[in-house]
Amino acid sequence: MSEMEVKSVSPLEGEGIRGDGQAKWYAVHTYSGHENKVKANIEKLVENRGMQDLIMDIVVPTEDIVEVKGGQRKIKTRKLFPSYVIVKMIVTNESWYLVRNTQGVTGFVGHGSNPISLTDEEVARMGIEKIKIDLDVEVGETVKVISGPLESFLGQVEEIHHDKQTLKVRVSMFGRDTLVELEFTQIRKISE
Repeated sequence: MSEMEVKSVSPLEGEGIRGDGQAKWYAVHTYSGHENKVKANIEKLVENRGMQDLIMDIVVPTEDIVEVKGGQRKIKTRKLFPSYVIVKMIVTNESWYLVRNTQGVTGFVGHGSNPISLTDEEVARMGIEKIKIDLDVEVGETVKVISGPLESFLGQVEEIHHDKQTLKVRVSMFGRDTLVELEFTQIRKISE
């Protein structure tokens, strides 16, 4: 027999887990109805193990819905993505293992042990994280609305609020000028 070198290998080595050092958002699948428990469990584990530098945020996306029953208005909070928790983390063997083995988690969205991160557009659409936009528009310039109920309308910029990432635009509707508030993501500058 030839000499064999015995090497200790962790169970996750060679399974596609790579830490590129970038914090990204990942969708984690959970048992139905366990989203908030999973969020709390991950937060507790992160704190106990001092892994705040690897797992930064855990979100259960929700929306408020107004229901009218018997003439009474009630506001109910509804999960946008039942059975999913969204986690902002740097993927390393240690962080992957912590999240994957949290009670109530069935796995990451992706292939086996290789989670797929959400795109910036998906994160923005979910409203999980506001991405600061540096808008190259000034008061008096013409912009085109690219999303929302006023899509494809043209308007003139009246006010810009960089802190709130909104602007007020004067749009002509039904022969009348109307001042509307839009988010930076809803407009595009018309090139001259």
